[in-house]
Amino acid sequence: MRVNAPQGLLLGLSMSALMLAMQAHAQEADAPAAPPVYDHSATQTITLREATIPPATLNAAPEKIIPAEQAPLVETPAPALPSTLSAPVAAPASDGASIAAALKQALEDLAKEPVRTAAIKREREAIMAFYAARSYAPLWLEKASWTSAAKAALMRLEHADEDGLSLKSAALPALTGATDGERATTELALSVAVVTYGRQASGSRIDPQSIDKLITEKPEVAEPGHILTTVAAAMDADAALRSFNPTQSGYIALREKLAEVRREKPKSIDRITSGPTLKVGMKDPRVPVIRARFGLDPQPLAESTDALTYDTRVASAVAVFQRRFGLPSNGQLTPRTIAALSGGDPARLEAEIIANMERWRWRARGEAPERIEVNIPDFTVRVIRDNAEFYRSRVIVGKPTTQTPIFSNRMQFVEVNPYWNVPDSIIKKEMMPKLAEDPTYLERLGYEVSTAPNGRMVVRQPPGAKNALGNIKFMFPNQHAVYLHDTPSRGLFANDTRAYSHGCVRLDQPFKFAEVVLGAENGWTEERARRLIGGKNQTIHLPRPIDIHIGYYTAFVDNDGKLQLREDIYGYSRKVRAALGLEV
Repeated sequence: MRVNAPQGLLLGLSMSALMLAMQAHAQEADAPAAPPVYDHSATQTITLREATIPPATLNAAPEKIIPAEQAPLVETPAPALPSTLSAPVAAPASDGASIAAALKQALEDLAKEPVRTAAIKREREAIMAFYAARSYAPLWLEKASWTSAAKAALMRLEHADEDGLSLKSAALPALTGATDGERATTELALSVAVVTYGRQASGSRIDPQSIDKLITEKPEVAEPGHILTTVAAAMDADAALRSFNPTQSGYIALREKLAEVRREKPKSIDRITSGPTLKVGMKDPRVPVIRARFGLDPQPLAESTDALTYDTRVASAVAVFQRRFGLPSNGQLTPRTIAALSGGDPARLEAEIIANMERWRWRARGEAPERIEVNIPDFTVRVIRDNAEFYRSRVIVGKPTTQTPIFSNRMQFVEVNPYWNVPDSIIKKEMMPKLAEDPTYLERLGYEVSTAPNGRMVVRQPPGAKNALGNIKFMFPNQHAVYLHDTPSRGLFANDTRAYSHGCVRLDQPFKFAEVVLGAENGWTEERARRLIGGKNQTIHLPRPIDIHIGYYTAFVDNDGKLQLREDIYGYSRKVRAALGLEV
């Protein structure tokens, strides 16, 4: 929406901030070179026809997450006035002193306007200081005409929703104004909107730790002055403003998928009624509806059965659907499968995509061409080489009560025949109660117990077949004491939902993973790594550290360009949607 911007539409600042800013050293700000712009046009076009969302992902009630200090920048919507990109009104050219005086007055008026959050107040203060430092010279005006950068930036602002952003708190101005005062007010309105977009795009809307303390990714929120100078000086202001969004391929694929969902406007399909779980050979009146859902012939496969029989062909189609949506792929028509097949409100699908786009803003910009990606809701680890998937395997992640943290780091070395240094939390919650009942408990199980200089009990488990870490672990020292490792509990990998650990990530194929990260080209085959089992504890440094990202994505685009949806096992997606006001 673009409107003529009266002074009341610009959120204000304190007068004390105004006076401080006005005393800043008056000098013309040097315009930095435009930042690299990501080529969005290179993203693969992807198709969405039947995407639905598991009910556990979307159907929870909204929850208040963000404290007032860090509230999303969503204010009272601006009036719904006509939006037009107007040509500059013919008016006498302004001299520099005249427009500077008008801008100074407009900023003084802006300072008197109330604000609703401390974050917005700080942004306005930064805008004030920015203009004071340039002696109140306009950024978007050349004499009485609006610059090409102003027009291009405004076009991008009008399409902020393409990146899942909301500029309701920043009324978009029409580029008009017959007097210096009107032009000054419009200038500031445009600057406020540009700053709002740039900061939202770079991650200002949500503090990740307000979602959960175990999320220690920290978004690199752009400073207002940097946003303004970057966009105003760019050859392509539209692209420069968009570049404050994440540049990772996962984000860009979701952005394209969001556009596709909106373009196709999928309709909710007929719901399949609830009932008993169906297995091959059972008869049920819902079977014809299921056949129609998958486009199967109305007649059953065998003449000895009738149209109500849940036969192997129907079960196979259901199993394929279950695999796509991260459900147990047993081909049985379970309650969870029925809910997914019944579809959902397209607005909920949009909200889920936007919530995942927002989580991409928490990570540092850019991505190394070689990296390790763990997706907790997908229960997978991937190794990326030359920006393409090189290896994928199943993993076990933390239980909802002992969650795997969300963070990025660099994998540096591997330990074979590792010791397990038992975390204090496990000692206190699990071992101490058992010790109270049986003082020989730890000794009988082979644990080594010692006392630290501060009197703290230290427990570690020596290498061996019963070691909780298995035979090998992959280290990237971090504040959470979490890493990737082997496990003696191999049977759990057969389950589709694999949230069983105390927080670490357990690997299904640990020695194949060792071959991948150490490098078969360096002589580290899976067989060579296995030959080290049972010997002494050894540390093997990677030929080069590899970036590792442990993330939480319930919506992502797979290698075939299809939208994949996973269950919100920790409830993070529900909290993000609520924080963004996306619950429907």
